[in-house]
Amino acid sequence: METMVNSTNFWKDKRVFVTGHTGFKGSWLVLWLESMGAKVRGYALEPDSHPSLYHSISGHLNCESIIADIRDRITLDHQLRTFEPDVIFHLAAQPLVRASYKNPSETFEINVVGTSNLLEGAIKFNHPCTIVVITTDKVYQNNEWHYPYRETDRLGGYDPYSASKAATELVVESFRNSFFHPNDYPKHRKAIATARAGNVIGGGDYATDRIIPDVVRALSQDTEILIRNPSAIRPWQHVLEPLSGYLRLAEILHKNPLEYSQAYNFGPDIQDSMSVGELAEKCVEFWGGGNVRYIQQSDAPHEASLLRLDISKAMNELGWRPKWDTSTAVELTVNWYKNALNPQCDQHKLCLNDLQLFIRND
Repeated sequence: METMVNSTNFWKDKRVFVTGHTGFKGSWLVLWLESMGAKVRGYALEPDSHPSLYHSISGHLNCESIIADIRDRITLDHQLRTFEPDVIFHLAAQPLVRASYKNPSETFEINVVGTSNLLEGAIKFNHPCTIVVITTDKVYQNNEWHYPYRETDRLGGYDPYSASKAATELVVESFRNSFFHPNDYPKHRKAIATARAGNVIGGGDYATDRIIPDVVRALSQDTEILIRNPSAIRPWQHVLEPLSGYLRLAEILHKNPLEYSQAYNFGPDIQDSMSVGELAEKCVEFWGGGNVRYIQQSDAPHEASLLRLDISKAMNELGWRPKWDTSTAVELTVNWYKNALNPQCDQHKLCLNDLQLFIRND
């Protein structure tokens, strides 16, 4: 089976609807799509961090930007109908575990109801469309064992964020069975898949309660780096890794909607594991100095200590595989932030440089 796809040729002049385009991953994705000649309409709220990558790279110039709430079904329906996308990437979400403890209902509204709104909107236009819904590695019932989770493993979620994303997977499955069944594709002409990615790092993430932004803030201010779960292991990967997987999945799903309307994991090689503490120490190494201090918080909300993904399905069926190991991803990320400290730095160019480097690694 041929799975290698000429991405640039495929995406040129494709109409692509990206929810969550003002976020960290969304900004990188829109930049990549625009560089391949896609016609992008983004739909999201204003960035919730200041600074933000979206504003730093003038993201509104890379797409037609609609600032609106994924929970606003009337506006969302209108934007879908008037654009008639060839491809939808659904990234709009409340993406943080700790924030979900503070606002659980809002997390479920955005992540679950928001996805339902998008898929119901897709029913209402007749244009053929390929839909990739982005969830997370945290959709699995995490038993904190060394066994890497496969797409067929049980869904779950200890915290509201993880549970909301597992519920999102169920919403997608329900819509696929009820409205977008692959066997009825000639009637509805919609293909839908989900992508479950690991913990992403990369230049331009300015969110709170994320390890890399917190470390970089401490390093740039010459203060201690406080690490609360140093032994926790996560499937770290550069942001371009899962984005390349989403693009590959969308291309192949577009060509063969009957076979690929499924869920796929995107993460690092299983042997490429790194703890939170090791990640922080790597950041210090590549920055050229800094102090890490491990702290304990007895009243901190629960966070999993071990999570690994089995990516063999994406490798075997999509021809996708990670390019950069975790150490390389950390080095590139730290260098991005070091360069971005220069007030004269062009962050748009920094992102394009990393993107070109990633593409050249083929």
